[in-house]
Amino acid sequence: MADFKGKHILTGKQFTREEIERILQVAENFKEELKSRPSLDLTRGQILATLFFEPSTRTRLSFESAMLRLGGSVIGFAEASTSSTAKGESLEDTILTVCQYADVIAMRHPQMGSAEKAAKVSTVPILNGGDGAGQHPTQALLDMLTIKTEKGKIDGMTVSLVGDLKHGRTVHALVELLKHYKVNLIFVAPEELRMPQEITESMKSYSVPTKETDSLSSALKESDVVYMTRVQKERFADPAQYEKLKGAFILTRALVDKAKPGLTIMHPLPRVTEITTDVDSYEGAAYFRQVKNGLYVRMALIALVLGKV
Repeated sequence: MADFKGKHILTGKQFTREEIERILQVAENFKEELKSRPSLDLTRGQILATLFFEPSTRTRLSFESAMLRLGGSVIGFAEASTSSTAKGESLEDTILTVCQYADVIAMRHPQMGSAEKAAKVSTVPILNGGDGAGQHPTQALLDMLTIKTEKGKIDGMTVSLVGDLKHGRTVHALVELLKHYKVNLIFVAPEELRMPQEITESMKSYSVPTKETDSLSSALKESDVVYMTRVQKERFADPAQYEKLKGAFILTRALVDKAKPGLTIMHPLPRVTEITTDVDSYEGAAYFRQVKNGLYVRMALIALVLGKV
């Protein structure tokens, strides 16, 4: 995918290191450009459709902000109940319809594999904003930009991924990007929420040093970056199981103070209880800076798939 024009962004698996670096460079360029002016004029006359069948704050608003900052326009919906899917329309028919109105589509859907299903019928690029417990590649790319910005590099980092690794589409996509770099990965989760085996096997096939543990405190002593995630209530069929696991790992200031010096803390948000608010004042708490990086990365992706850079 040397040329991004007209391409779908569906999964972290689709990228080479060269492509990741290209996206990050374009995002960094946009970040610099926006320091001197509020918006650019790259996508004037073009339309982004945001189709969000599942709740979202950061992903939807950052996609919309990204298109507006590029000079384009936005249409779409923020919940499935306001679309014709509530009447029984298929996802494919919805996509075929929206293609008649828009030049690019950003979509979030609760069904794993829905982004690929949409891409099969779409005549415009699909940007996957999360498909159930599957993948969230645009989040993973902004996470990579955050690591690079906070640490100055990605190679050489030890990254701990903590919490709901079974259902966490953000971590599923992120490790698919990190595998192209010289990193050490620590998967911190209870037995019931461990990283899916196919992903751990993939890391082995790329010779990425990886270990699994249920001890957050020990992982923090080794980590340059810790990536916290919430236990995802909406993925549990049994409410009792969620209640049992929801507080599995909580990052407190006391734990941070005992961690490896210079620790960077990330979280895809929303946070529930897994990072206490007394951590927010810690210099390495990067999760709200991480949010801002989503704007630049999504600007880059929109501009690249529309052939504007």
